[in-house]
Amino acid sequence: MAGHRRRRRHEGGRREQPPQQDPRQKRAAVPDSGHRCQRESYDQIGSPVIAKAGVAHKIDFRVGLPLPVLDQLLAEEGNKSRFDFAFVDADKVNFLNYHERLLQLVRVGGLIAYGNTLWGGSVAATAADEPLSERDRTLAALTREFNAAIAADRRVHVCQLAIADGLTLCRRVT
Repeated sequence: MAGHRRRRRHEGGRREQPPQQDPRQKRAAVPDSGHRCQRESYDQIGSPVIAKAGVAHKIDFRVGLPLPVLDQLLAEEGNKSRFDFAFVDADKVNFLNYHERLLQLVRVGGLIAYGNTLWGGSVAATAADEPLSERDRTLAALTREFNAAIAADRRVHVCQLAIADGLTLCRRVT
């Protein structure tokens, strides 16, 4: 069939096995000199896994509300333009506040990913569409406002992916 490759057979009719991945490659894709910062309290679930993987020295857990944690990161020397990637899955009311702070923390060429930016498709809903709860109308409006603001932000190139509940990638360009 076009587009499909058949695996070569070894002598004896057995299929060739794909090469095994080096177990060290399964560890956090952060160089030994790098660090990953987590805001949420995953310490009970994630810490044992992270320790077992041998990457605990690369992860800096930060527990608290996102804006104060981001402000703390900005206040710490050496953090501006230090991060390669940030993922935001938090309250929609503050998405633009997170965006402004993260633009200071993520390096030029780095990515900021925002979850739930299609809000179940409700960002495209009209009054004639299926009725939304007051909460969903409010969140859809906040999400539309955020999407419009980052689309107009010349500091980032934006790509919105229609997967799950919407994922927006912002690549910092200035």
